[in-house]
Amino acid sequence: MCDIVLISDPRVAAIPVQESGEALADVRGRLRIDSRLADADGSYAHLRAGLLVRLEKAESLLPSGYHLLIVEGFRPIPTQHRYFTEYRDELVAANPEMSPEEAYVLASRYVSPVDVAPHTAGAAVDLTLCDPDGVEYDMGTQVNDNPEQSDGACYTGAANISPEARRHRDLLAAALEPSGLVNYPTEWWHWSYGDRYWALMTGTQAAVYGPATF
Repeated sequence: MCDIVLISDPRVAAIPVQESGEALADVRGRLRIDSRLADADGSYAHLRAGLLVRLEKAESLLPSGYHLLIVEGFRPIPTQHRYFTEYRDELVAANPEMSPEEAYVLASRYVSPVDVAPHTAGAAVDLTLCDPDGVEYDMGTQVNDNPEQSDGACYTGAANISPEARRHRDLLAAALEPSGLVNYPTEWWHWSYGDRYWALMTGTQAAVYGPATF
């Protein structure tokens, strides 16, 4: 896992954004969506229109009996800032010797810094797999289990998961990668399209989605 590029890497922030102006679209009524992170405004259920189309393509590539289950899409900047700050502060409290720079990098394994966060662009989606009745398949951890809670099993390539969970993660990737999405390898559930991290990972010169307004 030492070759993982974290989203705090300066190369990510160096990617320019050529905003497409594409609108946010509502996932509800088009794909299955879970309400565990629902907000009063419904922002969680929105994604850039082009990303949603790609997810619909990915859904069509899944084997019979498998469906995408969307957990969270667009995230307002204040929410993203709160998530990052709270997790960073937890790390510092548990490791008082940690420098601010170290805390920033370690926090970015699990929550993106606001200035490069793909969720605030509507460019990222947290999702899992479920059966036709909405029952989630075993993916090795729950969505949003952090590295400390999961003993690193949240990493997409983690060795400490069952063969069944590995098969399910591979099924998810086999549908999402051909649809143009990239995974953030510290979080098996986090996939994105059009943001700076996606641009760096795909060799694209610029991101097409910057911070969005809901």
